Amino acid sequence: MTIDDSPAADTAPHRPRLGWIGTGRMGFPLAARLLDAGHDVAVYNRTRAKAEPLAAHGATVVDAIADLADRDVVFTMVSTSADLAEVTLGEGGLLRHDGAVPGVIVDSSTVSAEVSTRIRAVAAQRGSALIAAPVSGNGKVAKAGRLSVVASGPLDAFERVRPYLEVIGRSVTYAGDGEAARLVKLAHNIFLGVVTQSLAEVTVLAEKGGVSRAAFLEFLNNSVVGSVFTRYKSPAFVHLDLTPTFTPVLLRKDFDLGLETARRMEVPMPVAALTYQLVQAAIGRGHLDEDFAVLLTEQAAAAGLDLAPEDVPVDDGLSASEE
Repeated sequence: MTIDDSPAADTAPHRPRLGWIGTGRMGFPLAARLLDAGHDVAVYNRTRAKAEPLAAHGATVVDAIADLADRDVVFTMVSTSADLAEVTLGEGGLLRHDGAVPGVIVDSSTVSAEVSTRIRAVAAQRGSALIAAPVSGNGKVAKAGRLSVVASGPLDAFERVRPYLEVIGRSVTYAGDGEAARLVKLAHNIFLGVVTQSLAEVTVLAEKGGVSRAAFLEFLNNSVVGSVFTRYKSPAFVHLDLTPTFTPVLLRKDFDLGLETARRMEVPMPVAALTYQLVQAAIGRGHLDEDFAVLLTEQAAAAGLDLAPEDVPVDDGLSASEE
């Protein structure tokens, strides 16, 4: 056997091996972005069929979480704190077996700081590191490369994974050590709910006064109070398209976590508390699997207004990015 002892062989760069757990509405397009950028990614999803289309992007689809334990970096994108605990600390989890563990675990879910702290401690004991890296945006924003990422954890581990975070998001903010990113994301999602409820209220006010939703939102989006969010939510408001990007149930979960944190820190949040009750009312009326833009139709019903879809084109501000 011939051994290649040339300088090129000695200096060949190590190609990091990445793993991804959770290929739902958010996880799928984010894993696809890493794959399309040329990274070696193995993926796991509880329902394998949801992960298999990533094979067309070059992914290796595995049948068990333990198959990812020897990867350099493993990303997780799951729905709840219990889900994150299960895939890391549960039977067959990343940190449960006696063999190798990932060098860094990057969690992009929105979960409680308490669960994250517990996982962080176990990871450190096993010689791994946890980076909390929740994101702002929905699946379509992820596909367009317009997500914002906030991260926290050991700075050296963050620098190791920063290049991958910059692939999945257009901006990456390091918030500090520990669970700082969890707090940032909870505050963000509370604001998301409050803004959506306020947007619903003023849109219903304008329409009940005879102004079309399309005209009102076009003006608002080009005004000083318009934003990336109000623009990409406008098609749902105008067309009454409630295809879920983020459900009222998931929004309620984030309000639960955020308001619990506020109580613990003795921070009054009266507007958020009222918005929480309106989200709860929508859920109580059976709006479980629709988009949280259903706050618009709930507000219209409260105002005695029957909404109808408006058949006009609406720019969501994302199409150019996708192209």
